[in-house]
Order: sequence, then structure tokens, then C-alpha cells
Amino acid sequence: MGELTIGKPAAAALSPQAAARKPDDPAKIRDAAKQFEALLMGQILRAARESGGGWLGSGQDGSTDCASEYAEQQLATVMAQRGGLGLSAMIAKGLERQR
Repeated sequence: MGELTIGKPAAAALSPQAAARKPDDPAKIRDAAKQFEALLMGQILRAARESGGGWLGSGQDGSTDCASEYAEQQLATVMAQRGGLGLSAMIAKGLERQR
């Protein structure tokens, strides 16, 4: 079986050239922070649904579960893009200070 490599090999990430690369721009930082917040909010919505009551009904069959998961992902993404809980702004500020 062959080795699966995604992106650059690990050895290249440890090279001096990789350490001297230019830092990410603020737009990339903000986008990553929004993606992280969307992921977090999706997990919160999933936990609420799986805790019993659910937020879109009982979810007793597979199609309802699939639709609920899709709705949770979309809601979390839209909420994060529109400001969400404010986590992405705090994360982006913290990461931009470290640049």
C-alpha cells in the first residue's frame, strides 16, 4: 500500500524556508476564525439535537437525521458569517497580534 500525502510533505514544513515564509494575511485569518466558529456552533446544535428534545422534531428516521445535520451546518455557517457569537472576531484579533 502506498503512502498517502496531502499537501506538502512533513519534512518541507520543518525546513528553514517554511519557518521564514510570509505570515498569513488578515483576510485568511478572519476566514479561518469564521470557519472555526461555524464548526463550534454546528457541534453545539448537534449536541442539542442529540440530547433528546431536538430542535427540528424527533428525528426518528435516517432522512430526518440527514436533513437535520444539513440544516445545522448551514445555520451555523450563516450565523458565523454574520457575526455569530463574536468568537471569530476575538480569535482573529488574537491571531493577528501574534503575526
